[in-house]
Parts: sequence; C-alpha cells; structure tokens
Amino acid sequence: MKPGKFDATILTLSFAFLYIPILILVVYSFNESKLVTVWGGFSLKWYGEIWRNAGLMSAAWVTLQVGLLSATLGTVLGTLAALTLVRYTRFKGRLLFSGMVYAPLVMPEVITGLSLLLLFVAVGVDRGLMTVVIAHTTFTMCYVAIVVQSRLLTFDTSLEEAAQDLGCPPVKTFFKVTLPLILPAVISGWMLAFTLSLDDLVIASFTTGPGATTLPIKIYSQVRLGVTPEINAICTILIGIVTIGVIIASIGTKQRELQRQRDEHVAARGTLA
Repeated sequence: MKPGKFDATILTLSFAFLYIPILILVVYSFNESKLVTVWGGFSLKWYGEIWRNAGLMSAAWVTLQVGLLSATLGTVLGTLAALTLVRYTRFKGRLLFSGMVYAPLVMPEVITGLSLLLLFVAVGVDRGLMTVVIAHTTFTMCYVAIVVQSRLLTFDTSLEEAAQDLGCPPVKTFFKVTLPLILPAVISGWMLAFTLSLDDLVIASFTTGPGATTLPIKIYSQVRLGVTPEINAICTILIGIVTIGVIIASIGTKQRELQRQRDEHVAARGTLA
C-alpha cells in the first residue's frame, strides 16, 4: 500500500472510531422503544419527555449558566494573560506567571478539582453555582490564552504604534485597533472555553453543591443505573448546540478575515494612489 493511501486509511478509521458511536447515539435518540439497544421505530417522544423531566431541565439550565459565565470570564482573563506574555517579555516573575497560566493544561483534572475543593473549604465558601464558575474559569482561561497568544505572535504592532503616534491612548488603541484584529482568535477561544465547560464532569463534581448539579453530573448519575432514551436525546441536543456554535463561529471568523483582507487591499490601493 502506498504511503498516501495508508495515511488516508488510518485517518478514515480514526474518524470512524470517533464519530460512529456519536452517530449511533443520535440515531437511537429517535427510537420509539424504551430499550436503547432495540430499534422500535422512529419517534420524537423522548425529546418531549425531556421537557417534562424537571431534574434534567434544571441541570441543563445550570450547565448553560456555568458555561456562559465561565467562558466569558475565562476569555477576558485569558486574553489579558496572552497580552501580558506577548507584549511584556521581561518582568519579574514572568516565568512563574507563565507556569501558572499553563499549569491547568497538564494538571490532571482530579488534582485541579481537589485543590479547588480544599481552597473553597478553607475560605469557608459554600459550594454552588459560583464555585463551579470559578473552577471552570480557572482551567478554561489557559486554553483561551494559548489561542489568543498564537494570534498576537503574528500581529503587526506597527498598526498600534501608528494609532498611538496619532494621539490615540493605549486603552483606546486596544479597543479600536488590537481587539478587532484579534477578535477571531478571541471568539475561537470563547467557543473552546464554552465547549470545555459543557463537557466537564470531574472538576464540577468536586466544586458543585446542592442545587448546582450540572448536566454531565446528572447524566453520569443516571447512566450508572442504565442508559435511557432520554439520555440519548439530551446528549443529541448538546451535540447540536455545540455544532451550531462552531459553525456560527467559523462563518463569523471567515467573514471577518475576508473583511480584513478587503480593508487591507483598499488601504494598499490608497497608498499606491
């Protein structure tokens, strides 16, 4: 077998291994039968049952709140951390700061969750929605920092210098020049943080409390007693939400990149003229 065909075969088998189980889950979410392994015909009734399941709906609402809050906070902090690492290459404690930013990437989730639990207990904070938000912000901001940092490393700083030479203050320069140019990376970081928050089970299980059960925890507690069609349906909805979000972010990023190229082309023509 030729190397090209061998690589294509391995790639196809890898994608099949990853996505066929997800496809099976989606198909069986439309199963009429209560037995998830026996096909009983096409039906949407389990999607209706989700709305009547107060426990699942409450967990889904908590998960959505945690995801939106932690992704937003993680994006703000991660963007600031990336700016600090790229623009301020020499300051006292930079090595320690960069290590603290990247530590959650290599730290086992059990260690992160346990350490945050001990912290909340030590300071006397009641575990609930906000403790889960803080925990998710802690480990999602590092992913945002990496995405934004990769964009800042290729950023043309002469644009910022030109704006400041024309009298634009540093803060205004960031919002008027820097942020619009790195916005695709910021949006990508937010989407990644939101997806990681939706998917997290381990850290949330350590930091959650009464009345703040997330959907992954709820699903895991029910799966231990057996998979039900409702679980397949709610998982399919989550897959759909993430897929739609990724598509919207990709389209927005592509349109913004095309607009940036058009603006650069117009500016270049004006300069030549």
